[in-house]
Amino acid sequence: MLVPITREKFEELIPVVATGAQYSYYWGKGPDLLRRFLISFLSLVAVFAIGGFFGGGLQLILGLVAGLYWLWAPAMWASLRNGKYRRLGYSGFWQGQVLDIFVSEELIGKEETVNQQGELVIVENRERRINVEVGDESGFTFQVQAPLKRTHKSIRPGDVAEMLILSSRPDLSQVEKVSDAYLPDSDLWVSDYPCLRRDLFVEVSRRLGYE
Repeated sequence: MLVPITREKFEELIPVVATGAQYSYYWGKGPDLLRRFLISFLSLVAVFAIGGFFGGGLQLILGLVAGLYWLWAPAMWASLRNGKYRRLGYSGFWQGQVLDIFVSEELIGKEETVNQQGELVIVENRERRINVEVGDESGFTFQVQAPLKRTHKSIRPGDVAEMLILSSRPDLSQVEKVSDAYLPDSDLWVSDYPCLRRDLFVEVSRRLGYE
């Protein structure tokens, strides 16, 4: 079942400015924070190294921006990602069901390191992920993937699944992106990136009478 929603409601569900959950997503883990600190430090050094080309006030502003990169960068990356969703002009509330669930191991990155013999080796970083296939009576199917959590054990085939469908066509005949998947039967979200204001999405679900 697919119900079109207004552009106004869509922009509330996927805001311009990053939400707390989106900021936390891009905040990352220890290595990510360390990388941002390094970028901030090098940028700050560069600003003061070429400070003669700027006025005192401009140099101070650039120094603050560079020095605080580690803090504001997650908000910037999340807002840019939100922009990719918001560029699509039409959206709809979709409800289907879980068709299948399986676990996979995905490559999420590579690191170069040196072994005890002094040889350069590449270490692959892999992560176990849950894959949830959802679909409806119209034949639409989509696979949602997310890092595996213990709470995912409660997901069962046949569970109701809800999400936001995004399209560049007014009739939503061509799906170009989908949002996080919400499973009201177990009150769980399945997604890699939390693109929605989840509290508002649940409210939309209730107003439409699906929860």
